[in-house]
Amino acid sequence: MKEFNWKGVDLNLLVAFQALYQTHSVSLAAQRCFVSQSAMSHTLQRMRLLFDDPLFERVGSQMEPTQHAQDIASVIDSLLMSIQCDLLVKKHFSPIEYSGVWKIGLTDYAEQLFAPALYDSIKQASPLAQVSFYNVNRSNYVDIVEQENLDVVIGSIENINRRFLSEHLYTEQHLCLFDPQVITTNDAMSLDEFVGHEHALVSPDGSLQTQVDKRLHKLGYERQVKVASRNFLTVRRLLLGRALVCIVPKRFAQMEIEAHGLKAICPPLEIPDFDISLLYLKANQHEEKSLFMRAQVKAVVR
Repeated sequence: MKEFNWKGVDLNLLVAFQALYQTHSVSLAAQRCFVSQSAMSHTLQRMRLLFDDPLFERVGSQMEPTQHAQDIASVIDSLLMSIQCDLLVKKHFSPIEYSGVWKIGLTDYAEQLFAPALYDSIKQASPLAQVSFYNVNRSNYVDIVEQENLDVVIGSIENINRRFLSEHLYTEQHLCLFDPQVITTNDAMSLDEFVGHEHALVSPDGSLQTQVDKRLHKLGYERQVKVASRNFLTVRRLLLGRALVCIVPKRFAQMEIEAHGLKAICPPLEIPDFDISLLYLKANQHEEKSLFMRAQVKAVVR
């Protein structure tokens, strides 16, 4: 299609056309458009050039529309109404009427903890909508947000991409988790006991070493890492009935104590805390839809 030349197109010409068509008077149209009569006469000349038609002819004291003006009048009315109602008026978001899909990116850990409660909260406030959870991590969240148009991302993500804003949700600590039916210990474990047990790891990249191993090495110790998994659910299943110890986030440990009878104690060495954050695109920070979802996440997680 040949590129259209918009140079001579002015929205005010359409407004002036509508005023002239409805009033049949240059002076009355000028009053309606808040311009002088001479300015309206000049605008009429510009309209005639744009539409290549006289548009309005003087008959007695009135400006009567030509056949072409009558043909295009309804189109111009429709265009101006659409601009006024659809383009220039921002529609307010209503969660209770929303029937789309809420798309939430979560790291594996965040999904294990918060997905069911998030679903319940969203379902109550936005009953017509669907919810889709996407597994993300520190290396892929930017691509997935772009590809899938995610509303928010939840998890422990550092070095935030500059297109995103981040809100701190809470700070997570660590505990040692194990099956008390297999490993018997007091409410405290010495460093010697800790390294004497075989260990499981939650490892996002599949590595069999973490910062814990580096800290142990500085203290002159080495632990026996036997298995690693990217998935918290897999690690929990590994711990049940096996002589394995795993360092996990505190909230996950508390959930497993209640649901599966595992036991958690403080680790015998200092392990840095980490932050769980809420991420969203800067471009959406003032959008009502985004504000609603961020409020839902903060109410559930905090």
